[in-house]
Amino acid sequence: MKYLPQDGFPYYLDLIGVDRAVSLFRSNDTFEFLDSISEESSTHRYAAGKWSIKQVVGHITDHERIKINRAFFLSRGQGLELWGYDQEALVKGSRFDELSFDQLLTDFKKVRESSISLIEGFSEAQLTLTGKARQYTVTLEEFLKSIIGHEKHHINIIKKRYLDPT
Repeated sequence: MKYLPQDGFPYYLDLIGVDRAVSLFRSNDTFEFLDSISEESSTHRYAAGKWSIKQVVGHITDHERIKINRAFFLSRGQGLELWGYDQEALVKGSRFDELSFDQLLTDFKKVRESSISLIEGFSEAQLTLTGKARQYTVTLEEFLKSIIGHEKHHINIIKKRYLDPT
């Protein structure tokens, strides 16, 4: 079955394959790609009303912050329902376009370092704990992997809609 972005977890998990979450978080592929984008290009929007690349990167960072916090609670056996959030409101309330692209990348990298530190402390048993995300029951491992799947989804959009001249 081919999943769509609105399907959430199955779509994001399909994007990343079978690698372990900690390996996915340690990968530098996203940062190497984003480091190649200029300050000027980072303000580009592919259509009216769409986010700039800066806003996309800020959103990816916010998403990781939010989801890692929820992963923390799940890892401690809270078994809670992992609620959604209004991404449009969070981006609208941000200052992403006022900050330099370098500042946004530095922030993203620091968030990632913190995420890795937390994930490296999870036991195998913790990674099998489950929580409810929308209509899906997911393990902590799957939940973590979906964070990287979400990131990959947005990186693919940047490559295709923002930077591809065709």
